[in-house]
Amino acid sequence: MAPAEARARRTDVLIAVGTAALAIGLQFGLPPLDRADPDGTGYRYPDVLSWPWIVLAVGMLVQSAVVLRARRAPRTTLLVTAVLPAVLVLIAPSTLSGLAMLPIVVAVVLAGLRVPLARLWPTLVATVVPIVVTQTVFAFSVLGAGRASVATGLATGIAMGVLQAVGAIGLPMLVVLVVRSRRDVRAARTAEATAVDRQQDAQVDAAIARERAAMARELHDIAAHHLSGIALMSAAIDRQIDSDPERAHEGVRQVRAQSTAVLDDLRRLVGLLREDAPAERLVETVPGIVDLVERSRHRRTVELDVRAGSDRRPLGDGVGPLAQLAAYRTVQEALANAAMHAPGAPCTVRIDDRTADHLTIRIENGPATARVPDSSAAGGNGLRGMRERAELVGARLQVGPSDDGGWLVVLGLDRETR
Repeated sequence: MAPAEARARRTDVLIAVGTAALAIGLQFGLPPLDRADPDGTGYRYPDVLSWPWIVLAVGMLVQSAVVLRARRAPRTTLLVTAVLPAVLVLIAPSTLSGLAMLPIVVAVVLAGLRVPLARLWPTLVATVVPIVVTQTVFAFSVLGAGRASVATGLATGIAMGVLQAVGAIGLPMLVVLVVRSRRDVRAARTAEATAVDRQQDAQVDAAIARERAAMARELHDIAAHHLSGIALMSAAIDRQIDSDPERAHEGVRQVRAQSTAVLDDLRRLVGLLREDAPAERLVETVPGIVDLVERSRHRRTVELDVRAGSDRRPLGDGVGPLAQLAAYRTVQEALANAAMHAPGAPCTVRIDDRTADHLTIRIENGPATARVPDSSAAGGNGLRGMRERAELVGARLQVGPSDDGGWLVVLGLDRETR
């Protein structure tokens, strides 16, 4: 037997034993108290161990034993405990018959706590009938209510039965309703706490997903920019290693520089993820685009056109740091895409910083002059990353083919108001 089932069984036994002990205890105590009262009502309780007393005691023990089944069959238990008093009154009428209502009260409480009220109320209505019958028989046999007339006896018995049913069923059900309402409140609070925990978990998962997406964009930008250059330079070295060894050596040095650069970028990115020490990371800005273009010129023709304002303010002044990082990554991704999809085509990067309220960056490359390798596996992640960064900082992004068959990327950044 499982521990929970054993505990439930012990609880059922304790309830049944407690019900029997209370009922029999009252049955022992009421007759002496009745005899000690000089102003009695005239209806004496039966003597202890007399025939009516023994019949009632056995009946209440049977009722208490039936209560043991309240967990498995609560409605049947309630009906059986209600019918037994009617049988007892028919066998041996007694002024102590009201004590047989105690097991009914216990059965009502147990049934009310274990059965939904929508399914229990027909049983409660059916329980009223044997209670009324019990009180009617009691009225005729013990109280002598039928001596005047049968109608009077029936009226007395029914009235007593209704009052007894209210006490034995109505009052316990009020207690049941209070207990069930408190139980429902606890269940609602538990469900609410569970929902809050799930919502917090969902928010954490969403935050983790956003961080993963940001990390993926950073890794893609770093890898695409540097590794595409390494791939192109390696292809050139392969052709020059026999025909032009000197330029091949220079290409090897450039590959090494690019490899060192990508390792440094990856090291800084990993440093951001460490929790044991603060990470030092140089944040890319709009002025850094100038150095980015300079590093790209060793592998292709890239022209830089910077149009600054007449007030000689710093390049990108007034643009937030997150927006400047987005601009840097957009140019980096655009140059990597041009090197991958249009190898050999000239490329132009134009930074227009003349307008007071916004900054415009334009990256345009011509049509491909060499065979373009199959890059279907890339899946457009670079363009997706550009759009996500632009949406994050509220920038305006335009991408698409240019009039001459090349590709055009235009990014507009608003300056922060002061």
